[in-house]
Amino acid sequence: MTIRPPAIFLMGPTASGKTGVAVELAQHLPIELISVDSALVYRDMDIGTAKPDAATLARAPHHLIDIIDPTETYSAAAFRRDALRLMADITARGKVPLLVGGTMLYYKALREGLSPLPQADATLRAELDAEIAQHGIEALHAKLAAVDAETAARLHSTDTQRVQRAMEIYHASGKPMSELIKQQEQNPLPYDVLSIALVPSERAVLHQRIAARFDQMLKDGLLDELRGLRRKYALHRDMTSMRCVGYRQAWEFLEGEIDETGLREKGIAATRQLAKRQLTWLRSMPESAEVDSLQPDYYARILGTVEARLNSQQSASCSAPARSPGISCLR
Repeated sequence: MTIRPPAIFLMGPTASGKTGVAVELAQHLPIELISVDSALVYRDMDIGTAKPDAATLARAPHHLIDIIDPTETYSAAAFRRDALRLMADITARGKVPLLVGGTMLYYKALREGLSPLPQADATLRAELDAEIAQHGIEALHAKLAAVDAETAARLHSTDTQRVQRAMEIYHASGKPMSELIKQQEQNPLPYDVLSIALVPSERAVLHQRIAARFDQMLKDGLLDELRGLRRKYALHRDMTSMRCVGYRQAWEFLEGEIDETGLREKGIAATRQLAKRQLTWLRSMPESAEVDSLQPDYYARILGTVEARLNSQQSASCSAPARSPGISCLR
């Protein structure tokens, strides 16, 4: 029996320290990093996405960063396709793929496969856009609750993108999105995955980090970055890229809809909501090894956990009749 090759998932809410840990691990172990972040895929969106700087990327290159323009879209299906290809390449090079980021839907798609959901429909999308413009997203969320209570319950009433998509799926298929998800084909990931979740034990400390990081983004020129993006690309506020936390609020500021105080308050609040959703996802993934990133020895614990798993996999692979690809056997 062939032993599955190893892979590592390093997850956690925004501002929990994932990138720093991943970069350090890359200095000590034979791994390559794959970004699992729906915002880092965009070129020229650096400040508002907290993209690793050039020095960090030179030290520890990340796959799936800066791969599309802000006018383009990137889906969970595209991520799964790209990640599987990259993981196979990394394994073939004798290294271990480490996937790091906070887009939990991408992890779910990679690990469990994809649901048989209908493709986007431009006509339906335009009709729903008009309905939102006339009645507001909360009214559409109420309609979603009437036809798909399960999906509505897990989506915030102001999450325009996801509420709209859920209603689009219902209109296109005649079935609730929650029902279609349960019908998804099981397509297990062909890797032995070690999942690690960075979960700060003190929510107040995480909130402080979020506020400090957003303040730093403003100091670093988030508004100027968005002005440059609007000059370079044919953007509008409803594009997926401009719905990213930080850019959405900066857009409102540039349009004169909020002042500087509102920009800061709304940006921090939206980032906190993002972190809350990420933590909810993590709680639904009990197979993950949870590490408190506020403890002084948290990196040593993670390094020890990863080394122990890789050593165990190496021993098992080298003693098996059919050795797993990507694991070197020392003699």
